[in-house]
Amino acid sequence: MSESLERAHEIHEHAEHGEAFGRNVAVMVAVLAAALALTEIGAKSSQNAYLTHHIAVSDDYGFYQAKSIRAAVRSSEITLLSIQPNAAEPQIQGRIKDAETAVARFRDDPTGGEGMKQLLAKAEHDKHIRDHAEHKYHGFEYAAGGLEIAIVLCSVSVVTRMKPLAIAAGGIGLLSGLASAAVALGFN
Repeated sequence: MSESLERAHEIHEHAEHGEAFGRNVAVMVAVLAAALALTEIGAKSSQNAYLTHHIAVSDDYGFYQAKSIRAAVRSSEITLLSIQPNAAEPQIQGRIKDAETAVARFRDDPTGGEGMKQLLAKAEHDKHIRDHAEHKYHGFEYAAGGLEIAIVLCSVSVVTRMKPLAIAAGGIGLLSGLASAAVALGFN
């Protein structure tokens, strides 16, 4: 009978140990899922920033192109007015002067900030922000992938009762969480 009691005691200890393992892995899955949720929030935020600045860059270049066309039209007007037989008349000279002023303003408008020079600088600035947001988005996506793999490994470790899988999941999860934090803090 003592042999049966010893065997029952061993089974009970093994069951308690298995329950503790399952609880620990469940806590690890919860932590990994929380880290994954935060990483996905960062990824979505970076993706939105990318799209917003991509549209701004497109708008800036479109506006730049429109100003360039308007400047070319006014430059053509100057040329046409200058070759007229009555080009020396004050009225024609006034129109030429107005067109020259308009062309200069289209090319550089420091007061309004909407000259071609200013639009090009704004577009370059928006491109830089857009590209940085895209880089952050990809960093978050890689970290999210690592966290997803860690969660899967945790699940498999509970089913198979293989501690090495849980340890591997913890390591991958930790590295992925650190990578996500690095991206969020701008260390990427």
